[in-house]
Amino acid sequence: MLAPMQPELKPVVRGLGLTGGDGLYRGLSPDGVEVVAMLTLIGMDNATRAAQRMLEHRVDHMMVVGIAGGVDPNVLKIGGLIAPEVVVRRATGREVRPSVLGGTLAKGALSCGDDLVTDPATLAKMGAAGVIAVDMETAAIGEVCEDAGVTWSVYRSISDFAGEGLIDEALLTMMTPDGTSEADSVARFLDQYPERKQALERLAHDMEAATEAAAAAAITALAAL
Repeated sequence: MLAPMQPELKPVVRGLGLTGGDGLYRGLSPDGVEVVAMLTLIGMDNATRAAQRMLEHRVDHMMVVGIAGGVDPNVLKIGGLIAPEVVVRRATGREVRPSVLGGTLAKGALSCGDDLVTDPATLAKMGAAGVIAVDMETAAIGEVCEDAGVTWSVYRSISDFAGEGLIDEALLTMMTPDGTSEADSVARFLDQYPERKQALERLAHDMEAATEAAAAAAITALAAL
């Protein structure tokens, strides 16, 4: 399993009782499936490198676990699961198609790139084209898997909506590549943007709900391997 951020990896490690450290954990699922879980860090290049490292462990199937930004709140709510039919890299237009395990229902497209998409008109156009969520890693991982002939699947959950602007360039500067933030960075951010305190608290709550939902879906899907 690959999770871009520490908050996304923690419920996977806890839920499966994995052991390890430094972003790499191992263990067995309740059904006896051997699991390797790894932190990717944020961004397409980091995701590519992490997927390549994961292949060095000779995995039979790779899972992407984490959160995503919703495109239309009428399609998926906070905590809603994304198991896309197709994943697209925005910069190139390349499409990759994940596997569907167990009773998971594949639906819609997941659009991926390093750029933040917040413009309402752009999001409306994406939604009309079948895009239900955006993230910054999944397409890169899917490309590595498909090029290597390894099956893969996606378990992401909605933590916010791209059009709300809760996550923007200012917020990203506060975060480290593993998705965490130092206390002094948070303090400086709130000093500069005191009006965003309530929004940050809501985002933290919704991110926790989404990470738990994504991890639970991935753990359940292990039984199908």
